Order: sequence, then C-alpha cells, then structure tokens
Amino acid sequence: MTLDDLPTPCLVLDRPVLLRNIAAMAETAARHGVPLRPHLKTAKSIEVARLALAGQPGGITVSTLAEAEYFLGCGLTDILYAVAITPQKLDLAAALNGAGADIMVVTDDADMAGMIAAHPVALRTLIEIDTGEGRSGVDPEDRRLLEIAAMLGARRAGVMTHAGHSYAASGVEAIRAIAEAERAGVVRAAERLRQAGHPAPVVSLGSSPTLRHAASLAGVSEVRAGVYMFGDLFQAQLGTHGIDDIAVTVLASVIGSDRVGGRLVLDAGALALSKDRSTAGAPKDYGYGLVLDLQGRRSLGDAVIGRAYQEHGVVTPDPAWKLPALAVGTRLRIAPNHCCLTAAAHDRYHVTDGGEEVVAIWTRLNGW
Repeated sequence: MTLDDLPTPCLVLDRPVLLRNIAAMAETAARHGVPLRPHLKTAKSIEVARLALAGQPGGITVSTLAEAEYFLGCGLTDILYAVAITPQKLDLAAALNGAGADIMVVTDDADMAGMIAAHPVALRTLIEIDTGEGRSGVDPEDRRLLEIAAMLGARRAGVMTHAGHSYAASGVEAIRAIAEAERAGVVRAAERLRQAGHPAPVVSLGSSPTLRHAASLAGVSEVRAGVYMFGDLFQAQLGTHGIDDIAVTVLASVIGSDRVGGRLVLDAGALALSKDRSTAGAPKDYGYGLVLDLQGRRSLGDAVIGRAYQEHGVVTPDPAWKLPALAVGTRLRIAPNHCCLTAAAHDRYHVTDGGEEVVAIWTRLNGW
C-alpha cells in the first residue's frame, strides 16, 4: 500500500524523522544527566511510546486518565497524570493503581490535597508550581505551598511545573531565560518543602523548548516533553527542531484547481488540520499549514493553507513560485502549525520509512 491508496485526509508519520527527533531529545536529557519522562499527550500511541522510551527509565507523562488506562493496558505502569486532579477522578486513578499502575497525580489546591490524603488508596502526589506561565500552580514562595504539603502528608511526592509560556518567547536567549526561571522556581519550591520537614524527592519540569535550550537542570530529578517527537511549524520557529524535522503531516487531495486564477482547494480543512494559528505571531506565518508535495518536499515553495473551512482547505500560493498544474485527485501533504491539535482529529498514523510506501498503521487513542 502506498500514500496514493489512502483515503484523504489522513495522518502520515515519517518514522525516520520521528526516530531522529526522539534521539536528539534523549541526547539533550542525557547531557544534563536527568531522566526523561516522555509526554504522550500528542502521540497517544503505544508504538510511539515504545520508541520514545528506548534507553529511558520507563516513566511516561499523560494528560488524561483515558491515556493512563490505555498505556497501563499496554504494560506501562509508571505514569504521571500531569493535569490537576478533581474529586470525581480520584476513584478512577485509584482503581488504575489497584490494577497495577503507579500513577502520580497533581494538585495546587489544599482542599483537594485533603481528599487525596483521605482516600483509602494511596496516590503519590506532586504539588504544581507556577514558574511564570500563569495557568495553574502555586508560586514557589506562596504560603499555600506548605499548607498543601501538610494536607497531603505521606502522599506528597514532590513538585512539578511546566513553562508553557516559553512558546511565546522570541529567540533562543529568551527561551533560555525562561528555562532557568522554570528550573530555579521549581527547585526553590522543593527547597522550601524540605526546610519545613516535607520530603520532596520528585522535582519535575519540562517543555520541549526549555528542555532543548536549558543551560542547567541542577536540582531537577526528571524532565518532561512531548511535542519534540513529531515537531511542527511553530516549534521549528522556536528552535526546538529544524523545519525538516516535522515527522507528522496530513495527506490531502486536490478537489478544485484553477491554474489561471491560481485557485487550489484541498479536502483537508479545519477538522483535519485544526484552526490553530500559532505561527501568525511568529516570524513566518504559515496560515493553517505548509503545503508540501507527496514526497514531503517543498516543491510548492511557501504555499500555505490560507483559508480553512470545515472540510475545505484553500491554498494561498507562494508569490515567488509558479503554481504547478495539479489535477483534481493529486495528493499533497500539509505540515501542521501545532501537531498536538492536528493529530487529535485522527485515529491512526499511516507510517512510512521516508518514502511513499505505507509500512505500518498505528492506532492512536482519542477522548477522555
């Protein structure tokens, strides 16, 4: 089976690029001497997980309990559920631990900490620290840090943070500064806990940009990252990887072509690509995705999806390139702005070894 045999739109995964990205981040973590706990919220695939875990201690990060249940069913037990837990989810997390998992949960709330401590099944818990993103977590100097730690008691395992605001940074030096603030903040929180008599063996942080550019990870016990595996147009502009290191693309078909008027319409729209416009604020705006040929080459220059309807993607040609004559049915590929949201629309990966032959189909989990 080849890419020409697939229904469109669908997701294509270039395995050699995936392996290259995994090896590069593993090397980065190893250089700092800190274990990597890969985040699988984007991949949602046991085949990808096994590749990402090669040479790593074995722990993974997830963003839903559905992911935790899926990966436990595949034999992975050391799992960090990195979204603050709610009372309604405690029983499911505890049941998964009863089935053989070792799930760590996260909170930044004293009342929730009390519920975790009171639950009959022990759940190791990390206190979420805000190191600048402003999304969730407590400030490293906040008095609530010690209150939450006291409420957790023996369930307390340490602290974690995520510098998601690194995505808004402009340039490597800015990312490096955020990475240091992330490290210093979460390490300071762990120090405060220990000074108050609360052990904090786990000091966890991570985002793909900050891990890639961090100058030091002193005091950190583990790092988490995930988007680096697939890459996307936005991460390429952050310097997380190169433009040729995007492993996942959407295969699409030409459904309308007007060479005279320069109109080109594909069957991949907002549902197949997402409407993420993260590159709009980056140095290079790629619309809703960069249009590539069937081999994944930039033979259309910087042609992008300029308009995205539900099932239609309208191509904006590169003014410096002559749009080739593309008949209806011609296959093209689209590199995504944000691979996490693009992948979420699909239930499987059509895996290639860099060519047009489909060498495997890997299913992926969706939902919560």
